[in-house]
Amino acid sequence: MAGVAFAVVLAVAAAGCSGGGGSPTTARAGSTASKATTAPVTATSAVPPPLVPVPGMPPVIDPRDIYSEARAGAMSAATAGALPRVYVPNLKDNTVSVIDPATLRVVDTFRVGVGPQHIVPSYDLRTLWVTNNAETQTSGSVTPIDPTTGKPGPSITVDDPYNMYFSPDGGSAIVVAEAARRLDFRDPHTMRLQYSIPLLHCSGLNHADFAVDGSYLIASCEFRGALVKVDLVNRRIVGYLQLAAGAMPQDVRMSPDGKTLFVAEMSSGKVFLVDPATLTITGSIATGIGPHGLYFSRDSTKLYVSNRGLPSLQGIAPHGPGSVSVVDLATNRVVANWAIPGGGSPDMGNVSADGRYLWLSGRYDRVVYRFDTTTGAVASVAVGRQPHGLTVWPQPGRYSLGHTGIMR
Repeated sequence: MAGVAFAVVLAVAAAGCSGGGGSPTTARAGSTASKATTAPVTATSAVPPPLVPVPGMPPVIDPRDIYSEARAGAMSAATAGALPRVYVPNLKDNTVSVIDPATLRVVDTFRVGVGPQHIVPSYDLRTLWVTNNAETQTSGSVTPIDPTTGKPGPSITVDDPYNMYFSPDGGSAIVVAEAARRLDFRDPHTMRLQYSIPLLHCSGLNHADFAVDGSYLIASCEFRGALVKVDLVNRRIVGYLQLAAGAMPQDVRMSPDGKTLFVAEMSSGKVFLVDPATLTITGSIATGIGPHGLYFSRDSTKLYVSNRGLPSLQGIAPHGPGSVSVVDLATNRVVANWAIPGGGSPDMGNVSADGRYLWLSGRYDRVVYRFDTTTGAVASVAVGRQPHGLTVWPQPGRYSLGHTGIMR
């Protein structure tokens, strides 16, 4: 939407937000959208100013690298006893496959709710939640998994849980109710509803990430071709950023220094670079066909981009031209492209605790891929139908902000 009509949308969105006043701002893609960004987004040698996080959020140890506490081997005591496993939600089978990464074998498969989309590590690292959003139905739920046994517990009824995140202070699970166009803030243990923030004009609400100080999140609106910024303190919409015409933004991730938001944009084959403070586009990086998932190396020097092999949701078929692009964060340039022998559809996942492997679901190929992060060599494990947001567990870090493991 453009011009006056888009301004009206923003005004209506702000009025419908549950947290109160203020007028949202509108940001638009400018002439910089087509420029390649070469400035580093990783840590600099300068000493950063003191950073004050929102109340209750753990201190930011190094504002130059918000992932500094999720280095290889930096395991929390909360993960003690967790089985080393890869948990894979099979969307079309209503099951979770459990892979032993040491043997590359499926060691368990169990049923969960309808339409499992993602496996989400809890804020306190003691539970893995399966988000079963039961698309087009009203039987949504979340299923807890005990990582010390690898076994599920009883599912809890939750409306439309496509994805889930956690507030930076740990006080709320943030359920991404995609079809309802709403963020539902719930008790992180019982899932009792606390309050909601409607995002009525964010169709295809699905992925998000958080400010360095925890004061806001930015989420992708896949079917609107936009991003939405939400003030978590005042519980209101700050503004929208409309990306290129026909855009389909997918995963979003904050750079190590918090100054750039990377946005996987499926239709253009690019990762957009966005200034999260001003909500403006600063550049883009051409990667491959259908950029979808974004994951950082354990040393915060590289960004792995899973290119699903499709620029849209049409023409879905196995053995497509999927790949993984490796972006050097010092230059924002692609330094390697890892192809899948015979083709594939790499989707979502995460990096192993030691950083040696990148695990991704093969969305339309009924497999999971394990990429060697040194060589790009690929191994695969057969799983169920349409594997989606898998997680590797345990992972290093003090706490999880959700999704498949945004660890800080």
